[in-house]
Amino acid sequence: MVVLNKIYTKTGDSGETSLGNGDRVAKHSLRVAAYGTTDELNSFVGLARLSASGDMDDMLTRIQNELFDIGADLCRPDMEKDGELEYTPLRMIVSQVDRLESEIDAMNAKLAPLRSFILPGGSELATKLHLCRTISRRAERIATELSEHETINPVALRYLNRLSDWFFVAARIANNDGNDDVLWVPGGTR
Repeated sequence: MVVLNKIYTKTGDSGETSLGNGDRVAKHSLRVAAYGTTDELNSFVGLARLSASGDMDDMLTRIQNELFDIGADLCRPDMEKDGELEYTPLRMIVSQVDRLESEIDAMNAKLAPLRSFILPGGSELATKLHLCRTISRRAERIATELSEHETINPVALRYLNRLSDWFFVAARIANNDGNDDVLWVPGGTR
């Protein structure tokens, strides 16, 4: 378990931070941006939970925990050395992606097929979930860019990709099972 007795360390005052393996990198590095954006997303999921209840709140709570898992995964480079360590670093696993897919399928089964793109909005919860969706997409973009330069867990990428889909479908559920979705009207303001 993590024990934090002192919150500030002053070790980042020069613009660097430590990764999970102890390496020092710039705070603006792609790796830090990737797990930092998942942390930002986690905060917005917490905001969405203020408007959620029941099963939706339970699912969002699991996602918050898994966003910490992704942060732990992304902050630990050198996946190829995992087997040489005295402990096993926390990595995202396929069953976490599978669970998201099952939840997406179950929620989507309640919805009528879309006949138009939808605009972020409707209920307060749906709007917050759409915000989570867009932040999740940004986290995914940063992580895919990182993967072009360094090795990262491909399951973490799959999870982020699925997660944005999850937020989209959950937003539709939060909009009275899609009945209160705000539809895009192409050229409607011309």
